[in-house]
Amino acid sequence: MVGASNRNDTEQEQEPTERTPLLAKTQEPGTGDTGHETHGVVEAVLDCNTPSLGHDQTRGSDTTKRTDFMIDISKTRFWLIFSGILLQFFVAMFDSTLMASAHPVITSYFNASNAASWLSTAFMLTTTSFNPLFGRVSDAIGRKPLYLFSLTMFVATTLWCALAQSMASFIIARAFCGFGAGGVMAMGAIMTNDLVRIEVRGTYQAYINLFYGLGSSCGAAFGGFLCEHIGWRWAFGIQVPPVLAILVCAIFITPNDLGPLLATKKNLPWRKIIREFDLPGSFFVSCSSAFLILGINLGGNILSWTNPFVIASLITSVVTSVILIWVESKAYRPILPLPMLFSPPRGNLVFSNFFYQIATFSVLFNAPLYFQAVKLDSPSVSGFRLAIPAFSIIIGGVSSGFFITWTGRMKAPQVLGAVCGLVGAIGLSIMWDDIPTWLATIFVIPPSMGQGIMFPATTLAVLATSKQEDQAVMTTTLALWRNLGTVLGVAVSSFIVQNALLAYLEEFMSGPDKAEVSCSKVISAVADMNQIIMRVRKSVEAIRDLKPKYQYEGTGDFPINCNRC
Repeated sequence: MVGASNRNDTEQEQEPTERTPLLAKTQEPGTGDTGHETHGVVEAVLDCNTPSLGHDQTRGSDTTKRTDFMIDISKTRFWLIFSGILLQFFVAMFDSTLMASAHPVITSYFNASNAASWLSTAFMLTTTSFNPLFGRVSDAIGRKPLYLFSLTMFVATTLWCALAQSMASFIIARAFCGFGAGGVMAMGAIMTNDLVRIEVRGTYQAYINLFYGLGSSCGAAFGGFLCEHIGWRWAFGIQVPPVLAILVCAIFITPNDLGPLLATKKNLPWRKIIREFDLPGSFFVSCSSAFLILGINLGGNILSWTNPFVIASLITSVVTSVILIWVESKAYRPILPLPMLFSPPRGNLVFSNFFYQIATFSVLFNAPLYFQAVKLDSPSVSGFRLAIPAFSIIIGGVSSGFFITWTGRMKAPQVLGAVCGLVGAIGLSIMWDDIPTWLATIFVIPPSMGQGIMFPATTLAVLATSKQEDQAVMTTTLALWRNLGTVLGVAVSSFIVQNALLAYLEEFMSGPDKAEVSCSKVISAVADMNQIIMRVRKSVEAIRDLKPKYQYEGTGDFPINCNRC
């Protein structure tokens, strides 16, 4: 704890607590000192009883007043940089959650709804695979080059999504878009760590949570609306101008010397710099994630579980994961820092977010499908239903950030967030066939609220228990496991829905005339029941055009599938 006694030369080190695991030594603006002692024991700077919170509290009598910033920068320039970071968080999250309500429209346009999971999976797969690189690479060459590269990649691939002419092209575009979006969010978080002192990081995290949540809510709420009224292509096209504006501003206002700049300050030759990059670790992280998602998505959905490619994908994922652990244990600067990842409390924090993301995105990805296929909502209406859960993320995130700054406590928000997720899971698991739509909407709120409350506290706790030089890699490691949880949540839940849908449609589509069911818009005189089933699996709009009797038979299994997820 930091108090008056810490100003004495005879200061004695105290045991860190929940409220005191922050910076071990402060850093004056403009200095290159990381401000950490090598043993990593941290002292208090976030104690709510500390009267001089936000001011320099150094050892001895050399006490200097300071600002919220880690570097010598004017408030105007800082807010220009930080405003760009906030705006790119908004656009990136808008783009990410846009698919939650828009994917039924887009996949129906291409007549490939059974490939819906690939739209979000391709996006998150590249984010997961390449996100860890940004921490270590930016440590070496600086933050600005990677920030500008990520923004350029994001704007170019978003435009590609708007112009895609086939489902294959669109999925590839989403994959590259995920790389760009993951980069801008990773670099935004890392740059915030470089700019803002951790004592007040909770306040600025609240700002990030606000724009993160606004982007999530707008993407989920207005994705279907935009697809219906201006077309799904323009839903991506309108994202291009703001990202271009951020890119232009970043070129001129982002400091060139932001970050450790190990390559420059240590005068290392490029050959040694490249050798120190964990290229094998990056390769095996990408391979293990990619093959796992391939196997889960293809198995039972497009290919049978006995298909050699599916089996080979899953086996390859396991093998590369084992190799990854061995490679990272030997790496000089590992992409996946195993000692940090498997040591409390950081390991506990990271994996709690991983499992929470699996559960949350199982809900968020399938909720629009449920409302459109079972409740027969339009895409815009189903999107607006997701606005309430998305808005709850904003409330939870902003409240959590300010709570941490005011009290210095990071445990209570994480426990409360986990409880919210548990309540939501119980509610969703007991849904029945004729449940009122408003009640089903309410059941989706607690998992989102829990995410908003829990994740900011986890972010701050991971940073607070890491040395300054480790914060970039721990930021990307936390993002890696969150993204991996998102990918698995989407892929596994989609696998359950698609495979159960195939089995239950055959059971529910019953009756003596089931082979003669026709629909003018969707089935067009198709008399074979198997063809009807495939139509329903490929387009939720097919259900909306069926006769009431067959609508019930076609949707009766969706609540069952949602409960299974």
